[in-house]
Amino acid sequence: MEKTILEKIQIPDNLDQKERFFDFILRNSQYVTSRNGLKKALKAQRVICEGQILKGAEWIVPGQEIVIYTEEAKVPKIFELKLDVIFEDEDLAVVYKPSGIPVSGNQFKTIENALLSNISQSNLTDTMPWPKPCHRLDAPTSGLLLIAKTRLARVKLGQQFEDKTIKKKYHAVAMGSFKEKEGDIKHDLEGKPCHSSYKVVKEIPSLRSEALTLVELEPHTGRTHQLRKHLAMIGHPIVGDKEYGEDGNTLKGKGLFLSSTAISFVHPRTEERNEFSVAYPSKFETLLERETKMWEKYKGKK
Repeated sequence: MEKTILEKIQIPDNLDQKERFFDFILRNSQYVTSRNGLKKALKAQRVICEGQILKGAEWIVPGQEIVIYTEEAKVPKIFELKLDVIFEDEDLAVVYKPSGIPVSGNQFKTIENALLSNISQSNLTDTMPWPKPCHRLDAPTSGLLLIAKTRLARVKLGQQFEDKTIKKKYHAVAMGSFKEKEGDIKHDLEGKPCHSSYKVVKEIPSLRSEALTLVELEPHTGRTHQLRKHLAMIGHPIVGDKEYGEDGNTLKGKGLFLSSTAISFVHPRTEERNEFSVAYPSKFETLLERETKMWEKYKGKK
C-alpha cells in the first residue's frame, strides 16, 4: 500500500543555528504540533529525511527536506444513523448528536462510526481518511458536536479546546428553585479548579420536586461531567441524571435533560469566528408544561 504524504518541510539553506530534528519539526510543522503527536509519528517511522528514518535526536542539515507521512488507519465499519448536519464545508462540520449514543469508543453504535454516511470526505490535500469528532459529549447528552474533516482542522480546533477559546452553551432542566437568577459555580473537580456559570431561563412549580428550573449553562473549564456534577453539588441536579441525581428525579424512557445548544470557534482556515446554535429539545418544554398542568390541577397539594 502506497504511503500518503501528510507534509513536506524544507530546511532553509541559510539556516545557521544548530538544532535537532525534533525541535525543528515542532516549530515548523503545520499538522504535527504536539510533542506526543511527534513522538508517535517518529515511533511509527513516518518521518523521513533524505531517505533516512528519523528518530528525532539527529541534527538538522540546511537544505534538506523532511517528509512526514500520514498514519495508516482502517476505516471504521459504518453505523447507519441519520444525523442532522447543521453546517459542513471542506474542513469541518457541525452535527446534532442525539441523546443515548456515545460519541466514540470500542462499541459499534457510535457517532464517529455514523459520520461517514452523513458527511462527505474533504477534497483538500490534508483530508483525513474519515471525519473525526473534535470533542466529546456524554452519551445521554444531546446537542452540537464539532467534527474535523482535515488534519488542519483537527490540529487547530484541538488547540482551541486546549486554550479554552472555543465557547459552548448548554440548556438543562434542573430540580429545585435557584436563589440567584444567575451565578458562578467554582467547586474543584478531579483536584483541579473548575468553573461553570448558569442563568435561569424559566422556573415552574412541580409536585415532583417543588420546582423545576430551565437554565442556560456555560462551562469555562472542561472536566468530565462538569455541568452535571456542578449542578448536583449546589443542590440542583439535572432531571434524568442517574449518576448524580436524587431518587425520583429520573423519568422512565426520557433520558437526561441536558443539551449542548451553542458553540463558537475560530475557523481553522479562514480564521473567522463561527457561531452555531439550536433550540433546546422539545422534551424540555413538554416536561415543563406537563408539570405546570399537574400543579394547577392539584393546586400544589399532593
